[in-house]
Amino acid sequence: MEKQHNRGQDGAGIATLKLNVEPGYQYMHRLRVSGSGAIKEIFNQVNNEVSELEKMYPDLKKHPGLLKGYLRFMGEAMMGHLRYGTQGRNNVAFCHPFVKPDINPARNLTMAGNFNLVNTDELYNALEGNPTEEERSSDLGAMIQTVHHYLCKEEALSPENPDLVKVLQQATSKFDGGFVCGGLVGNGSSFVMRDKNGIRPAYYYQDDEVIVVASERPAIQTTFDLQIEDIKELEPGHAIIVDAEGKFHNERILEAAPKTACSFERIYFSRGSDADIYKERIALGENLSDDVLKAIDYDLKNTIVSFIPNTAEIAFYGLIKGLETFLKNIEADRIIKNKHKMTDEEIRELIHRRVRIEKIAIKDVKLRTFITEDSSRDEMVQHVYDITYGTVKKGLDTLVVIDDSIVRGTTLKQSILTMLDRLKPKRIIVVSSAPQIRYPDCYGIDMSKMGDFIAFQAAVALLKDHGKEHLMTEAYELCKNASDEQLMQENYVKRIYNDFTPQEISDKIAALLKPEHVTAEVNIIYQSIEGLHKSCPNNTGDWYFTGNYPTKGGNRVANKAFMNYMERKEGRGY
Repeated sequence: MEKQHNRGQDGAGIATLKLNVEPGYQYMHRLRVSGSGAIKEIFNQVNNEVSELEKMYPDLKKHPGLLKGYLRFMGEAMMGHLRYGTQGRNNVAFCHPFVKPDINPARNLTMAGNFNLVNTDELYNALEGNPTEEERSSDLGAMIQTVHHYLCKEEALSPENPDLVKVLQQATSKFDGGFVCGGLVGNGSSFVMRDKNGIRPAYYYQDDEVIVVASERPAIQTTFDLQIEDIKELEPGHAIIVDAEGKFHNERILEAAPKTACSFERIYFSRGSDADIYKERIALGENLSDDVLKAIDYDLKNTIVSFIPNTAEIAFYGLIKGLETFLKNIEADRIIKNKHKMTDEEIRELIHRRVRIEKIAIKDVKLRTFITEDSSRDEMVQHVYDITYGTVKKGLDTLVVIDDSIVRGTTLKQSILTMLDRLKPKRIIVVSSAPQIRYPDCYGIDMSKMGDFIAFQAAVALLKDHGKEHLMTEAYELCKNASDEQLMQENYVKRIYNDFTPQEISDKIAALLKPEHVTAEVNIIYQSIEGLHKSCPNNTGDWYFTGNYPTKGGNRVANKAFMNYMERKEGRGY
């Protein structure tokens, strides 16, 4: 869990399933804590139980059977979860795992996951239940209710050995979204399942003693001291099921579909310590080097290159690699062409030229501002970064800083550009290793409000500049008059962007984000869609950039998010 702390800072939870427990004793336990220190607090509580028992029974560790009986969280099947509060309030009630209790022990169920569903209302309506408003605001609430519904039906038919494959097939066929979810069942079984498009990531390792599944491969490698080839990816539409005897099953539960694994995982969300993600982020940065060179008119002598924030560091190395390749080629060409005319000193001076690299910005607070609650983001971004003084030739140097993505642009406008301008550069170029984020994400990395996206704001501003506001009204009327089925068939929001090139939108973004008091010229360079797919060939999910959603529910989310914007409604579009 600690090795995946990057996946959740708002809370955490664990659950344990004990096998072969005597009747009358609790066999399923759960502990949840909210707040940034949740992991530490959870394991402090677990370790305190051990310490208290050791005081009373110093030799208890020599008797694992008794130890299992005394310790709540010692069991055969365990589950841990880290939460980002993208939906619902940031309190312990929304932390995973959730528990669905039942008077029948075999029907008890606890679940946790990495996902968003876009059809929770439909799921609740199909179950004919009466969920509270709190339950409706939790996707996991709808998911666990649905799985439990089919678990009860199957257990009624086969009380001794319910078919968990059938249960998951029936339940997941109702889900629209991206998900990786794990569950512990009262009969001793456990499972992890993945959506048919493979939107959310999942990896597993299996040997004679342990079966482990996690969202990120390095977490398994480090914890169990494994090589990359030891770990496998859970295929889209498959579920790993382990029964009470420890038998391992990898079963298809959903029909095959095009794999559209989330590319934003590779750009930003997952840790860069994964071997493949590291290479991909290097490629993302290197792919931007030509655009940067054109933007600075190939003047590397008066250009300083840096990165903001720390998650952009690997892409920064890739950008430097591309710039240095250009510089080396120039050096080689000049030496070859002029080798009989150049002095030894001139050759030495030429080959010792380097791209100027400085640590310009320092992040003081380990917070992800694009996911932070709206009420606190504006105050926070003003204090996230500080600068390194004395690095820039005033009025001469261009600062090139690479970011992993520009979602809202809030941090740039309210903090970074002002901070960098204090160094008095001639020009500031912000480079995004991700393309322009134009549409909501609804499959796990929750970016849901159209009006928040600086790319959307730029498109709206361009429509106004060109007297084309009627296109906004026309797209709204199409959404408003469409049936629910039509909203799922076509993404009408694409019309907002159609009249403008990516460069025009990038230029407008730069104009919108530049504070009035900043004296340096400001430009923004974005990754192209082609560059993204070239760099991340196995993660083709790009709906937040292109509007091409892998499920019908995604189109509906985009259309409803646009309607919310036009009607000045708060909240997400699903």
